[in-house]
Amino acid sequence: MYINTSGIILHNLKYGDSSTIITVYTLGFGRVSYLVHGVNKKKSTTRLAFFQPLSVVEMEVTHQPAKELQYIKEIRLNYVFTSIPYNPIKNSIALFLSEVLYRILRQVEVDERLYYFLKNSIETLDSSTGSVSNFHLIFLIQLSRYLGFEPNREENNHLYFDLLNGVFQKEKPHHLHYLLPEDAALFEQCLQTDFDTMQHLKLTRQQRVQLLENLVDYYKLHVPNFHGLKSLEVLQNLFD
Repeated sequence: MYINTSGIILHNLKYGDSSTIITVYTLGFGRVSYLVHGVNKKKSTTRLAFFQPLSVVEMEVTHQPAKELQYIKEIRLNYVFTSIPYNPIKNSIALFLSEVLYRILRQVEVDERLYYFLKNSIETLDSSTGSVSNFHLIFLIQLSRYLGFEPNREENNHLYFDLLNGVFQKEKPHHLHYLLPEDAALFEQCLQTDFDTMQHLKLTRQQRVQLLENLVDYYKLHVPNFHGLKSLEVLQNLFD
């Protein structure tokens, strides 16, 4: 029996000569891995272009919870990219975000709010005509809300930011995981920014790199086994 669901491509891995294993964050089932046969064969309607990082797709699939790998009967694009594959900056951001999501979204539980946040964010990145140099920073902050560790903004006029507890405070925390006043002030600016206003956040390359490192450290403290991002260095060097 096949079921229809939409999903967001997080990762793909070649399997044999003409098959691919794709990991998808689906609207209907959460994170699922699928085996796709006959990719790019002459008579196949399935193309590797469907499996670009963060592609939004519609699928007809099997779903048997006891199995690690499910199967796709049909797949098609739900949203056609107009700029991400062709814009080096947007493409690098998409690669980075897909790796982050692949390492973070381990749960199989359905979360419609999270799914639509991801879908809307991807479409915003693709359709944006202004600067997207701060997009990944705003995305990571907003994503933390859906993962349960959004920074507390109530006391954000204080000097230090406690990465471990996610709060601003007047004194240094009694541990090593905190931001000094200069970095905390930049972090606060990011918290006050969204996708509509991200172009107004003026950062130097070094400030942007430092903010990204601080956000990755924040995620490492709150997400088990979140480490070793291969695309991090590429993104850090992107805006030279």
